[in-house]
Amino acid sequence: MSRPSYPAVAVTALAASAAAVLTPALTARLATVGTRHPIASGTFERADAALVLGARVWADGRPSRFLRERVVTGVRLYREGLVSHIIMSGAGEDSSGYGEPVVMRRVAEAAGVPADVIIEDPLGVDTYSSCVRARDEYGMRSVIVATQEFHLPRAVWLCERLGLEAQGAYPPPILGEHTIRGHVRELGATAKAMMDLARGRVPQG
Repeated sequence: MSRPSYPAVAVTALAASAAAVLTPALTARLATVGTRHPIASGTFERADAALVLGARVWADGRPSRFLRERVVTGVRLYREGLVSHIIMSGAGEDSSGYGEPVVMRRVAEAAGVPADVIIEDPLGVDTYSSCVRARDEYGMRSVIVATQEFHLPRAVWLCERLGLEAQGAYPPPILGEHTIRGHVRELGATAKAMMDLARGRVPQG
């Protein structure tokens, strides 16, 4: 019996590696296809809170475009009567020194959201932590996650698997370098999220 040639072994190994990387993200995307919608779709059911996920804050305290879009999406959910509270979930100690939830609150209040509607979660340092803490720390049973489209499959999938009734709302996608990088990043991030879920990782705090 002849041994497999080196090219055949290499192709098999490459295919296995590609499947390992792509399968988690594809699984999350397919599992949440009916619960993720554009913010303008008008297809959302009422939930306890909008779960707005953190993103970069610039060194001068300005929110990045992605962060501002997420907050604006959460604000719209509140204005349309779909949620009673908005959880601003992000790193309280970020590289900017301002803290993502603080900046997120500022954007929402400037848009007219009452201060007592906003919940700051400074320990939402990653998507897994944000979902767990929305459930355990803030007692939410249902959420509408507000983030970019590329991020929503992982975020909604995690929240659902952690026992929350979850929907996802996203702003109009804009094709650009950061969006493309976001899609690529989700491949590894989704695989990690599934490992966190499998081992029951306990978030800090």
